Amino acid sequence: MTKQKSFKDRVRARMDKTSESYTTARRQLLAKSATDAAATEAEATAAAGAAPGSATVPVVDVPGVKRPYSDAVILASTGRTWDEWFAVLDRWGAVERPHTEIARWVNQEHGVDGWWAQGVTVAYEQARGLRAPGQRRGGHFEVNASKTVAVPVDRLYEAFADPALRERWLPGATFEVRTANPGKSIRANWDDGSTRLVVNFTARGDSKSQVALVHERIPDAETAAELKPWWRDRVAALKRLLET
Repeated sequence: MTKQKSFKDRVRARMDKTSESYTTARRQLLAKSATDAAATEAEATAAAGAAPGSATVPVVDVPGVKRPYSDAVILASTGRTWDEWFAVLDRWGAVERPHTEIARWVNQEHGVDGWWAQGVTVAYEQARGLRAPGQRRGGHFEVNASKTVAVPVDRLYEAFADPALRERWLPGATFEVRTANPGKSIRANWDDGSTRLVVNFTARGDSKSQVALVHERIPDAETAAELKPWWRDRVAALKRLLET
């Protein structure tokens, strides 16, 4: 029995037990498996003396490029390993298709949640030399930062939407909101407007939430390399502010 068929059997077993739809049962199993796999990986890397989350699987297709998650995590989260995904995408002809079409196909045809569909797509494009790490297919670069904070999601959203509160952890920033979906997302122009921020908020319970930020349209790899640790520092400052 293949890994994919085994996973589908687990989904159907949960459907029989809980009366959930296939999509809901699949999502619940993926969420639990991802948590278990991440914990196992963190324990393994800690035992080896490495920082949790630092272990990655190298991509053999393009020297120097690394996959963002281990096979255990990507299998638990999407139902396939990296090699299985790359083989599926190669057969479909993804190397000749634009990013948006690939991500949509992974999401719609294979039932992978949007965030993970994007991750599979980006890793594939990097592995096939279609983009450098952090680079979009159009040539620009982007930087990602995320943080889980022990506050309700509305409070986390407010830290971006309220200029006075935002100034306390993002001082001196030129942050012009373009569109906002309260408690869900914000899109904003950054600095002179040549780059943009896409910020998504997810509730992780009544008193815990997560922010996932993408700084888009960065012109070059050098600027992206400078912004990456800077944004990590800023979301860490945001967490300290809100939790105290």
